[in-house]
Amino acid sequence: MQTLTLEQETNPWEAQASRFDFAAKKLNLDQGIWKVLRQPSRELIVHIPVGMDDGSIEVFTGYRVQHSVARGPAKGGIRYAPDVSLDEVRALASWMTWKCAVVNIPFGGAKGGVICNPKKMSQGELERMTRRYTAELIEFLGPEKDVPAPDMGTDEQTMAWIMDTYSMHMRQTVNAVVTGKPINLGGSRGRREATGRGLSVVCDEALKHLGMPIEGCRVIVQGFGNVGSNAAKLLAEKGYTIIGIAEYDGGLYNPNGINIPALIEHRKRAGTITGFTEAEAADKNELLHYACEILIPAATENVITSKNADRLRCRILCEGANGPTTTIADEILADKRVFIIPDILANAGGVTTSYFEWVQDRMGYFWTEAEVNQRLDNIMTESFNDVIAYAKTHSVNNRIAAYMLAIDRVAYTTKQRGIYA
Repeated sequence: MQTLTLEQETNPWEAQASRFDFAAKKLNLDQGIWKVLRQPSRELIVHIPVGMDDGSIEVFTGYRVQHSVARGPAKGGIRYAPDVSLDEVRALASWMTWKCAVVNIPFGGAKGGVICNPKKMSQGELERMTRRYTAELIEFLGPEKDVPAPDMGTDEQTMAWIMDTYSMHMRQTVNAVVTGKPINLGGSRGRREATGRGLSVVCDEALKHLGMPIEGCRVIVQGFGNVGSNAAKLLAEKGYTIIGIAEYDGGLYNPNGINIPALIEHRKRAGTITGFTEAEAADKNELLHYACEILIPAATENVITSKNADRLRCRILCEGANGPTTTIADEILADKRVFIIPDILANAGGVTTSYFEWVQDRMGYFWTEAEVNQRLDNIMTESFNDVIAYAKTHSVNNRIAAYMLAIDRVAYTTKQRGIYA
């Protein structure tokens, strides 16, 4: 087992790079292509002045990293958070490349972020910051170049501001420049629930693969934002028992199953999951160690590390967040025979439906929610089976299989295109 400091272990770029290297080695990847795919193709840093409500001027640092555009325009979210760093954005951009390739959609990977605390900013301040950030990146964005989407700390409204700013500069309405927009601005039906829906589909497929029944299948979800709450809701509707929910400000546990629609209502009213009377309060960190069939980390990176991996008591780990498990934790979980559905497969429902949104915007014709969901279910099921087959053929675990499948597809296209000189 590797010996790393916790800081090295939890550096998302190092984690991504070590898995990439391992998978590339297994593939006997050409050395030149290895070098090309290991680095992002473009990294942009912008310092954006914003007039604050109190009349002062604040300067925020923003990033946009485009990892690969071999298979199509770059695609990836924008996050607003106090701890955004270039390494994190780099890692997330490369994960997006692999994610798009795993589900075989014609995008490369990108990611953006601004260092700020959106919870402490007014709507006006967020709007001015978003518009200035967009203006600084204007020549690098576009439906054929780089298509942002929401991520932590950003939402439909943020995307509407980006779309409007971009459209103003282009002197025409360009709704395909971002995805995750409000429906009446060219957003797709089913987009908001898409990541959670994708998770529910791969959970179904994992149970089929392992010969386990849905009835009595206990699920614990960490993170109750868009991804976690939609996954919990959809799984509960399918007959899974959601016994635990962990959030940043507390946890809930009910061995007989938590009433998810009631919890969503409570959260709407109270602004928090704590104080929900139909489940007992539980320690948010300890909940990860409770016995269950499926554990879904759906919050941030690095929640499962060498410090707690040996205490997990789940049969299936379905990664709703990006990079929730460190490489050392992976080795520990392999010894425990935990079946991992890796992030670049499990949470790819979001980018798949973003792709559908981009397609609909460009043809100016919109599908029903049933059509969107049907297409998403088909792609997620097919991709799950592709990864499992790859794992079996190459005698590797699911995560390395997903990386190998993705790298293989991107490398093939890169080779076909050749190196422009």
